[in-house]
Amino acid sequence: MVRPSLNDLAAFTAVASHLSFRRAADVMGVSRSALSHTIIGLEGKLGIRLFDRTTRRVSLTQAGARMLARFHPVPPGSSGSRSGARYPF
Repeated sequence: MVRPSLNDLAAFTAVASHLSFRRAADVMGVSRSALSHTIIGLEGKLGIRLFDRTTRRVSLTQAGARMLARFHPVPPGSSGSRSGARYPF
């Protein structure tokens, strides 16, 4: 498996946060087409689909939701641990 780049991960978190390729592209300062190609490439590298897409809607797959959860810090005092995980999806 090829490791994702920081650019791939930034693109993923932007789309996942906004659930919109248009808004994520605007925030990142790239074209929607470039962002879409980055996400398609990331999904290819990982071998999983991260988003369900229609012409009007973007939503996270279960794998995408698990991946996004890995990017959020563990709240202080929680019992969750993230050490040792390479690819949690």
